Amino acid sequence: MARMKLPARRQDWLLLGLACVLVFVSIATYQLTRPTTLTVAVAPKGGSEPALLQAYADELMRRKLGIRLKVVPFDGVRESAEALKAGKADLAVVRPDVAMPGNALTLAVLRELAVFVAAPSDAGIKGFSDLSGKRLGMLASRTADRTLVGTLAVHHDLELTESPGQIVSKKAVTLVALDEADIGAALRDRRIDALVMITTPTSPIAKRLVFLIKDESADNEIAFFGVADATAFLARWPRLQAVTLPSGLFGGNPRLPAEDVATVGSSYRLMARADLSRSLAAEVTQHLFEMRSALADRVPAADAITSPAYEDTADATSAHLPIHPGAIDYYEREQETFIERYESWIYLVAILGGGVGSTIAWLRQRLGRIRRERIEVATSRLLELRAAACRETDRDRLEAMAAEVDDLAASIARQALNRPTELRMLGAANVAIDATRSTVRRVSNLKERPGDTGPPAAPRPPPPV
Repeated sequence: MARMKLPARRQDWLLLGLACVLVFVSIATYQLTRPTTLTVAVAPKGGSEPALLQAYADELMRRKLGIRLKVVPFDGVRESAEALKAGKADLAVVRPDVAMPGNALTLAVLRELAVFVAAPSDAGIKGFSDLSGKRLGMLASRTADRTLVGTLAVHHDLELTESPGQIVSKKAVTLVALDEADIGAALRDRRIDALVMITTPTSPIAKRLVFLIKDESADNEIAFFGVADATAFLARWPRLQAVTLPSGLFGGNPRLPAEDVATVGSSYRLMARADLSRSLAAEVTQHLFEMRSALADRVPAADAITSPAYEDTADATSAHLPIHPGAIDYYEREQETFIERYESWIYLVAILGGGVGSTIAWLRQRLGRIRRERIEVATSRLLELRAAACRETDRDRLEAMAAEVDDLAASIARQALNRPTELRMLGAANVAIDATRSTVRRVSNLKERPGDTGPPAAPRPPPPV
Protein backbone atom coordinates (compact mmCIF):
# COMPACT_ATOMS: atom_id res chain seq x y z
CA MET A 1 0.00 0.00 0.00
CA ALA A 2 1.38 3.38 -0.94
CA ARG A 3 2.21 5.62 1.98
CA MET A 4 -0.26 8.47 2.40
CA LYS A 5 1.35 11.90 1.89
CA LEU A 6 0.32 15.07 3.62
CA PRO A 7 -1.01 17.87 1.46
CA ALA A 8 1.71 20.28 0.37
CA ARG A 9 0.21 23.15 2.33
CA ARG A 10 0.25 21.24 5.59
CA GLN A 11 3.85 20.11 4.96
CA ASP A 12 4.89 23.73 4.48
CA TRP A 13 3.34 24.71 7.80
CA LEU A 14 5.06 21.83 9.60
CA LEU A 15 8.44 22.76 8.11
CA LEU A 16 7.92 26.40 9.05
CA GLY A 17 7.01 25.43 12.61
CA LEU A 18 10.06 23.17 12.88
CA ALA A 19 12.30 25.94 11.57
CA CYS A 20 10.88 28.39 14.14
CA VAL A 21 11.53 25.92 16.96
CA LEU A 22 15.11 25.36 15.80
CA VAL A 23 15.74 29.12 15.57
CA PHE A 24 14.32 29.65 19.05
CA VAL A 25 16.43 26.84 20.52
CA SER A 26 19.55 28.17 18.78
CA ILE A 27 19.01 31.71 20.09
CA ALA A 28 18.30 30.46 23.61
CA THR A 29 21.41 28.24 23.56
CA TYR A 30 23.58 31.11 22.31
CA GLN A 31 22.27 33.49 24.94
CA LEU A 32 22.82 30.98 27.76
CA THR A 33 26.28 29.83 26.67
CA ARG A 34 27.95 32.95 25.31
CA PRO A 35 30.49 34.66 27.61
CA THR A 36 29.36 37.68 29.59
CA THR A 37 31.60 40.71 28.97
CA LEU A 38 32.13 43.13 31.87
CA THR A 39 33.87 46.48 31.56
CA VAL A 40 36.48 47.17 34.26
CA ALA A 41 37.96 50.62 34.86
CA VAL A 42 41.57 50.29 36.06
CA ALA A 43 43.91 52.79 37.70
CA PRO A 44 46.29 54.30 38.73
CA LYS A 45 48.46 54.72 35.69
CA GLY A 46 51.83 53.09 36.32
CA GLY A 47 50.54 51.11 39.30
CA SER A 48 50.37 47.36 39.65
CA GLU A 49 46.56 47.20 39.41
CA PRO A 50 46.21 47.79 35.63
CA ALA A 51 48.74 45.05 34.87
CA LEU A 52 47.04 42.72 37.35
CA LEU A 53 43.56 43.19 35.89
CA GLN A 54 44.86 42.84 32.33
CA ALA A 55 46.53 39.55 33.29
CA TYR A 56 43.25 38.45 34.87
CA ALA A 57 41.34 39.29 31.67
CA ASP A 58 43.87 37.36 29.57
CA GLU A 59 43.63 34.33 31.84
CA LEU A 60 39.83 34.33 31.67
CA MET A 61 40.01 34.32 27.89
CA ARG A 62 42.72 31.64 27.80
CA ARG A 63 40.66 29.30 29.96
CA LYS A 64 37.52 30.05 27.90
CA LEU A 65 35.41 30.74 30.95
CA GLY A 66 31.95 32.31 30.91
CA ILE A 67 33.17 35.81 31.80
CA ARG A 68 35.28 38.24 29.80
CA LEU A 69 36.79 41.51 30.99
CA LYS A 70 37.14 44.63 28.87
CA VAL A 71 39.94 46.61 30.54
CA VAL A 72 39.66 50.41 30.25
CA PRO A 73 42.64 52.33 31.75
CA PHE A 74 42.35 55.66 33.57
CA ASP A 75 45.04 57.99 34.92
CA GLY A 76 43.87 57.93 38.53
CA VAL A 77 41.53 56.14 40.89
CA ARG A 78 39.28 59.19 41.06
CA GLU A 79 38.56 58.86 37.35
CA SER A 80 38.00 55.08 37.56
CA ALA A 81 35.58 55.61 40.46
CA GLU A 82 33.68 58.20 38.43
CA ALA A 83 33.38 55.73 35.54
CA LEU A 84 31.78 53.19 37.88
CA LYS A 85 29.49 55.82 39.38
CA ALA A 86 28.34 56.99 35.93
CA GLY A 87 27.56 53.45 34.82
CA LYS A 88 30.32 53.40 32.20
CA ALA A 89 31.95 50.40 33.88
CA ASP A 90 30.70 47.28 35.65
CA LEU A 91 33.84 46.91 37.78
CA ALA A 92 36.48 49.38 38.84
CA VAL A 93 39.66 49.74 40.87
CA VAL A 94 38.71 52.08 43.70
CA ARG A 95 40.67 53.65 46.52
CA PRO A 96 37.96 54.55 49.04
CA ASP A 97 39.83 57.38 50.79
CA VAL A 98 40.16 59.18 47.44
CA ALA A 99 36.74 58.62 45.87
CA MET A 100 34.00 56.23 46.90
CA PRO A 101 31.11 55.80 44.43
CA GLY A 102 27.73 55.49 46.05
CA ASN A 103 26.86 52.47 43.88
CA ALA A 104 30.09 50.52 44.57
CA LEU A 105 30.37 47.29 46.57
CA THR A 106 33.61 45.42 47.29
CA LEU A 107 34.51 42.16 45.60
CA ALA A 108 38.15 41.81 46.72
CA VAL A 109 41.01 43.80 48.18
CA LEU A 110 43.74 44.00 45.54
CA ARG A 111 46.32 45.69 47.72
CA GLU A 112 46.37 46.98 51.29
CA LEU A 113 48.36 50.07 52.17
CA ALA A 114 49.77 50.93 55.56
CA VAL A 115 50.98 54.32 56.74
CA PHE A 116 54.02 54.22 59.02
CA VAL A 117 57.10 56.28 59.74
CA ALA A 118 60.66 54.97 60.09
CA ALA A 119 63.53 57.04 61.43
CA PRO A 120 67.12 56.40 62.56
CA SER A 121 67.14 55.85 66.31
CA ASP A 122 69.53 58.77 66.81
CA ALA A 123 67.03 61.22 65.26
CA GLY A 124 64.98 61.19 68.48
CA ILE A 125 61.68 60.69 66.62
CA LYS A 126 59.39 58.14 68.26
CA GLY A 127 55.92 59.45 67.38
CA PHE A 128 54.04 62.01 65.34
CA SER A 129 54.39 64.63 68.03
CA ASP A 130 58.17 64.45 67.60
CA LEU A 131 57.88 65.52 63.94
CA SER A 132 57.30 69.17 64.83
CA GLY A 133 59.90 71.25 63.03
CA LYS A 134 61.30 68.18 61.24
CA ARG A 135 61.69 67.29 57.60
CA LEU A 136 59.74 64.19 56.59
CA GLY A 137 60.87 62.36 53.50
CA MET A 138 58.41 60.68 51.18
CA LEU A 139 58.75 58.86 47.89
CA ALA A 140 57.69 61.01 44.97
CA SER A 141 54.18 59.63 44.79
CA ARG A 142 50.59 60.39 44.06
CA THR A 143 48.40 63.22 45.28
CA ALA A 144 46.26 60.75 47.21
CA ASP A 145 49.24 59.71 49.36
CA ARG A 146 50.17 63.30 50.14
CA THR A 147 46.55 64.00 51.07
CA LEU A 148 46.54 61.06 53.47
CA VAL A 149 49.77 62.23 55.13
CA GLY A 150 48.27 65.70 55.49
CA THR A 151 45.20 64.21 57.14
CA LEU A 152 47.42 62.39 59.67
CA ALA A 153 49.36 65.59 60.36
CA VAL A 154 46.18 67.55 61.06
CA HIS A 155 44.91 64.79 63.35
CA HIS A 156 48.12 65.14 65.42
CA ASP A 157 47.89 68.96 65.49
CA LEU A 158 50.68 69.46 62.97
CA GLU A 159 50.92 71.68 59.91
CA LEU A 160 52.14 70.00 56.76
CA THR A 161 54.08 72.08 54.27
CA GLU A 162 55.93 71.18 51.11
CA SER A 163 57.98 74.39 51.01
CA PRO A 164 61.71 73.63 50.97
CA GLY A 165 62.43 76.95 52.64
CA GLN A 166 62.84 77.81 56.29
CA ILE A 167 60.30 76.38 58.69
CA VAL A 168 58.29 79.24 60.20
CA SER A 169 56.12 77.32 62.69
CA LYS A 170 57.05 75.02 65.52
CA LYS A 171 54.17 72.72 64.50
CA ALA A 172 55.14 72.66 60.85
CA VAL A 173 56.37 69.48 59.20
CA THR A 174 58.10 69.86 55.86
CA LEU A 175 57.32 67.11 53.37
CA VAL A 176 60.25 66.38 51.06
CA ALA A 177 59.61 64.32 47.92
CA LEU A 178 62.46 61.97 47.02
CA ASP A 179 63.34 59.15 44.69
CA GLU A 180 64.35 55.85 46.23
CA ALA A 181 67.95 56.28 45.10
CA ASP A 182 68.25 59.62 46.96
CA ILE A 183 67.00 58.51 50.37
CA GLY A 184 70.37 57.42 51.78
CA ALA A 185 72.10 60.66 50.78
CA ALA A 186 69.19 62.74 52.10
CA LEU A 187 69.51 61.09 55.52
CA ARG A 188 73.26 61.58 55.62
CA ASP A 189 72.98 65.24 54.59
CA ARG A 190 70.18 65.86 57.08
CA ARG A 191 67.82 66.93 54.29
CA ILE A 192 65.28 64.63 55.93
CA ASP A 193 64.96 63.36 59.48
CA ALA A 194 62.54 60.47 58.90
CA LEU A 195 60.71 58.70 56.09
CA VAL A 196 56.96 58.19 55.85
CA MET A 197 55.82 55.20 53.81
CA ILE A 198 52.39 54.50 52.31
CA THR A 199 52.82 51.09 50.81
CA THR A 200 52.00 47.45 51.11
CA PRO A 201 54.07 46.38 54.14
CA THR A 202 54.94 43.01 52.62
CA SER A 203 56.16 44.46 49.32
CA PRO A 204 59.87 44.27 48.39
CA ILE A 205 60.14 48.07 48.19
CA ALA A 206 58.98 48.45 51.82
CA LYS A 207 61.79 46.16 52.99
CA ARG A 208 64.37 47.98 50.86
CA LEU A 209 63.40 51.35 52.29
CA VAL A 210 63.56 50.07 55.87
CA PHE A 211 67.09 48.75 55.39
CA LEU A 212 68.18 51.99 53.68
CA ILE A 213 67.23 53.81 56.86
CA LYS A 214 68.89 51.18 59.02
CA ASP A 215 72.15 51.55 57.09
CA GLU A 216 72.16 55.29 57.78
CA SER A 217 71.50 54.91 61.51
CA ALA A 218 74.50 55.29 63.82
CA ASP A 219 73.61 52.20 65.88
CA ASN A 220 71.79 50.27 63.10
CA GLU A 221 68.52 50.68 64.94
CA ILE A 222 65.27 52.13 63.65
CA ALA A 223 62.30 53.70 65.35
CA PHE A 224 58.95 52.58 63.90
CA PHE A 225 55.62 54.22 64.65
CA GLY A 226 52.19 54.54 63.12
CA VAL A 227 48.89 55.87 64.42
CA ALA A 228 48.65 54.73 68.01
CA ASP A 229 45.03 55.89 68.47
CA ALA A 230 43.82 54.20 65.28
CA THR A 231 40.32 53.66 66.66
CA ALA A 232 39.78 57.38 67.29
CA PHE A 233 41.26 58.26 63.90
CA LEU A 234 39.02 55.79 62.04
CA ALA A 235 35.97 57.19 63.79
CA ARG A 236 36.58 60.39 61.83
CA TRP A 237 37.86 58.72 58.65
CA PRO A 238 35.82 55.51 58.29
CA ARG A 239 36.93 54.84 54.71
CA LEU A 240 40.36 53.85 56.01
CA GLN A 241 41.07 50.73 58.01
CA ALA A 242 43.19 49.63 60.91
CA VAL A 243 46.47 47.90 60.01
CA THR A 244 49.02 46.16 62.21
CA LEU A 245 52.65 45.63 61.25
CA PRO A 246 53.63 42.40 63.01
CA SER A 247 56.93 42.28 64.83
CA GLY A 248 59.74 40.87 62.74
CA LEU A 249 57.94 41.68 59.47
CA PHE A 250 61.14 42.98 57.89
CA GLY A 251 63.43 40.40 59.51
CA GLY A 252 66.81 41.66 60.70
CA ASN A 253 68.80 41.04 63.85
CA PRO A 254 67.39 42.37 66.06
CA ARG A 255 64.09 41.89 64.33
CA LEU A 256 62.33 44.79 62.67
CA PRO A 257 60.08 46.03 64.06
CA ALA A 258 60.75 44.83 67.57
CA GLU A 259 57.04 44.98 68.49
CA ASP A 260 53.71 45.10 66.65
CA VAL A 261 53.03 48.54 65.20
CA ALA A 262 49.40 49.69 65.12
CA THR A 263 48.53 52.15 62.38
CA VAL A 264 45.96 52.90 59.69
CA GLY A 265 45.94 52.46 55.97
CA SER A 266 43.95 52.49 52.78
CA SER A 267 43.42 49.91 50.05
CA TYR A 268 42.96 49.43 46.36
CA ARG A 269 39.77 47.45 45.89
CA LEU A 270 38.06 45.72 43.01
CA MET A 271 34.51 47.01 43.29
CA ALA A 272 31.35 46.25 41.34
CA ARG A 273 28.11 48.05 40.66
CA ALA A 274 25.56 47.33 43.38
CA ASP A 275 23.07 46.14 40.75
CA LEU A 276 25.47 43.59 39.25
CA SER A 277 23.85 40.18 39.63
CA ARG A 278 24.98 38.04 42.57
CA SER A 279 25.92 35.15 40.31
CA LEU A 280 28.22 37.30 38.14
CA ALA A 281 29.81 38.96 41.17
CA ALA A 282 30.42 35.54 42.74
CA GLU A 283 31.99 34.20 39.54
CA VAL A 284 34.32 37.19 39.16
CA THR A 285 35.44 36.83 42.77
CA GLN A 286 35.83 33.07 42.56
CA HIS A 287 37.92 33.13 39.37
CA LEU A 288 40.13 35.91 40.75
CA PHE A 289 41.10 33.90 43.84
CA GLU A 290 41.36 30.62 41.95
CA MET A 291 43.76 32.22 39.46
CA ARG A 292 45.78 34.16 42.04
CA SER A 293 48.76 31.80 41.87
CA ALA A 294 48.75 31.77 38.07
CA LEU A 295 48.51 35.56 37.96
CA ALA A 296 51.39 35.93 40.41
CA ASP A 297 53.70 34.33 37.85
CA ARG A 298 53.09 37.32 35.58
CA VAL A 299 52.32 40.06 38.14
CA PRO A 300 53.83 39.51 41.61
CA ALA A 301 51.29 41.95 43.06
CA ALA A 302 48.66 39.21 42.71
CA ASP A 303 50.00 37.65 45.92
CA ALA A 304 48.64 40.68 47.80
CA ILE A 305 45.01 39.95 46.82
CA THR A 306 42.94 39.29 49.95
CA SER A 307 39.33 39.07 50.97
CA PRO A 308 37.83 42.00 52.89
CA ALA A 309 37.62 41.33 56.62
CA TYR A 310 34.20 40.93 58.21
CA GLU A 311 32.65 39.00 61.06
CA ASP A 312 29.25 38.00 59.70
CA THR A 313 26.93 38.76 56.81
CA ALA A 314 25.26 41.66 58.61
CA ASP A 315 28.65 43.21 59.29
CA ALA A 316 29.69 42.73 55.66
CA THR A 317 26.63 44.44 54.20
CA SER A 318 26.34 47.27 56.73
CA ALA A 319 30.00 48.33 56.95
CA HIS A 320 31.30 51.68 55.71
CA LEU A 321 32.85 49.73 52.84
CA PRO A 322 30.12 47.12 52.22
CA ILE A 323 30.78 43.86 50.40
CA HIS A 324 28.78 42.73 47.39
CA PRO A 325 26.29 39.93 48.25
CA GLY A 326 27.71 37.86 45.37
CA ALA A 327 31.20 38.06 46.87
CA ILE A 328 29.77 37.06 50.26
CA ASP A 329 28.19 34.03 48.57
CA TYR A 330 31.64 32.96 47.39
CA TYR A 331 33.38 33.63 50.71
CA GLU A 332 30.74 31.68 52.62
CA ARG A 333 30.46 28.93 49.97
CA GLU A 334 26.81 29.69 49.32
CA GLN A 335 26.91 30.36 45.60
CA GLU A 336 23.69 29.92 43.70
CA THR A 337 23.10 26.71 41.77
CA PHE A 338 21.80 26.72 38.19
CA ILE A 339 18.25 26.11 39.43
CA GLU A 340 18.48 28.87 42.04
CA ARG A 341 19.99 31.30 39.53
CA TYR A 342 17.28 30.79 36.93
CA GLU A 343 14.48 29.82 39.31
CA SER A 344 12.30 32.79 38.39
CA TRP A 345 12.78 32.17 34.68
CA ILE A 346 12.01 28.47 35.04
CA TYR A 347 8.77 29.23 36.89
CA LEU A 348 7.87 31.91 34.36
CA VAL A 349 8.52 29.58 31.41
CA ALA A 350 6.52 26.84 33.11
CA ILE A 351 3.59 29.19 33.74
CA LEU A 352 3.72 30.61 30.23
CA GLY A 353 4.13 27.13 28.77
CA GLY A 354 1.08 25.93 30.66
CA GLY A 355 -0.90 28.93 29.50
CA VAL A 356 0.19 28.48 25.90
CA GLY A 357 -0.59 24.77 26.04
CA SER A 358 -4.06 25.46 27.44
CA THR A 359 -4.68 28.06 24.75
CA ILE A 360 -3.58 25.68 21.99
CA ALA A 361 -5.80 22.93 23.40
CA TRP A 362 -8.77 25.34 23.53
CA LEU A 363 -8.11 26.47 19.97
CA ARG A 364 -7.92 22.87 18.76
CA GLN A 365 -11.15 22.09 20.53
CA ARG A 366 -12.78 25.20 19.08
CA LEU A 367 -11.54 24.47 15.56
CA GLY A 368 -12.67 20.85 15.90
CA ARG A 369 -16.13 22.04 16.93
CA ILE A 370 -16.21 24.38 13.94
CA ARG A 371 -15.20 21.52 11.63
CA ARG A 372 -17.88 19.30 13.13
CA GLU A 373 -20.43 22.05 12.71
CA ARG A 374 -19.50 22.42 9.03
CA ILE A 375 -20.01 18.69 8.37
CA GLU A 376 -23.21 18.73 10.44
CA VAL A 377 -24.55 21.66 8.38
CA ALA A 378 -23.64 19.89 5.13
CA THR A 379 -25.27 16.65 6.34
CA SER A 380 -28.43 18.50 7.39
CA ARG A 381 -28.57 20.19 3.97
CA LEU A 382 -28.26 16.79 2.26
CA LEU A 383 -31.21 15.47 4.23
CA GLU A 384 -33.24 18.58 3.30
CA LEU A 385 -32.41 18.04 -0.38
CA ARG A 386 -33.55 14.39 -0.16
CA ALA A 387 -36.90 15.43 1.33
CA ALA A 388 -37.32 18.15 -1.30
CA ALA A 389 -36.43 15.78 -4.15
CA CYS A 390 -39.27 13.47 -3.21
CA ARG A 391 -41.75 16.29 -3.87
CA GLU A 392 -40.03 17.90 -6.84
CA THR A 393 -41.70 17.82 -10.30
CA ASP A 394 -39.34 20.05 -12.27
CA ARG A 395 -36.54 18.17 -14.00
CA ASP A 396 -34.23 21.22 -14.07
CA ARG A 397 -34.59 21.63 -10.34
CA LEU A 398 -33.71 17.97 -9.86
CA GLU A 399 -30.50 18.48 -11.88
CA ALA A 400 -29.63 21.52 -9.73
CA MET A 401 -30.17 19.41 -6.61
CA ALA A 402 -27.85 16.72 -8.01
CA ALA A 403 -25.18 19.35 -8.63
CA GLU A 404 -25.58 20.71 -5.08
CA VAL A 405 -25.24 17.18 -3.69
CA ASP A 406 -21.95 16.80 -5.59
CA ASP A 407 -20.69 20.14 -4.19
CA LEU A 408 -21.61 19.18 -0.63
CA ALA A 409 -19.93 15.78 -1.04
CA ALA A 410 -16.76 17.47 -2.34
CA SER A 411 -16.78 19.93 0.59
CA ILE A 412 -17.11 17.08 3.11
CA ALA A 413 -14.32 15.12 1.40
CA ARG A 414 -12.02 18.18 1.37
CA GLN A 415 -12.69 18.81 5.05
CA ALA A 416 -11.92 15.16 5.91
CA LEU A 417 -8.66 15.25 3.96
CA ASN A 418 -7.31 18.50 5.42
CA ARG A 419 -8.41 18.10 9.03
CA PRO A 420 -8.90 15.17 11.40
CA THR A 421 -12.58 14.21 11.41
CA GLU A 422 -14.56 11.95 13.72
CA LEU A 423 -15.59 8.68 12.09
CA ARG A 424 -19.11 9.05 13.43
CA MET A 425 -19.63 12.38 11.69
CA LEU A 426 -17.98 11.13 8.50
CA GLY A 427 -20.14 7.99 8.43
CA ALA A 428 -23.34 9.98 8.89
CA ALA A 429 -22.31 12.32 6.06
CA ASN A 430 -21.60 9.37 3.72
CA VAL A 431 -25.03 7.84 4.44
CA ALA A 432 -26.71 11.20 3.76
CA ILE A 433 -24.81 11.60 0.48
CA ASP A 434 -25.78 8.10 -0.72
CA ALA A 435 -29.42 8.47 0.33
CA THR A 436 -29.83 11.89 -1.31
CA ARG A 437 -28.17 10.82 -4.55
CA SER A 438 -30.33 7.69 -4.65
CA THR A 439 -33.50 9.69 -4.15
CA VAL A 440 -32.61 12.31 -6.77
CA ARG A 441 -31.64 9.56 -9.24
CA ARG A 442 -34.84 7.60 -8.67
CA VAL A 443 -37.08 10.64 -9.05
CA SER A 444 -35.25 11.66 -12.21
CA ASN A 445 -35.73 8.19 -13.72
CA LEU A 446 -39.45 8.34 -13.07
CA LYS A 447 -39.63 11.69 -14.87
CA GLU A 448 -38.13 10.12 -17.98
CA ARG A 449 -41.16 7.74 -18.47
CA PRO A 450 -43.73 8.92 -21.11
CA GLY A 451 -46.96 10.35 -19.69
CA ASP A 452 -45.56 10.57 -16.20
CA THR A 453 -46.41 14.05 -15.02
CA GLY A 454 -46.42 13.83 -11.29
CA PRO A 455 -44.43 12.56 -8.45
CA PRO A 456 -44.55 8.84 -7.80
CA ALA A 457 -47.57 7.62 -5.90
CA ALA A 458 -47.04 6.55 -2.41
CA PRO A 459 -46.87 2.77 -2.05
CA ARG A 460 -50.06 1.07 -0.93
CA PRO A 461 -50.11 -0.44 2.51
CA PRO A 462 -50.13 -4.23 2.56
CA PRO A 463 -53.54 -5.89 3.00
CA PRO A 464 -54.42 -6.99 6.48
CA VAL A 465 -53.75 -10.58 7.28
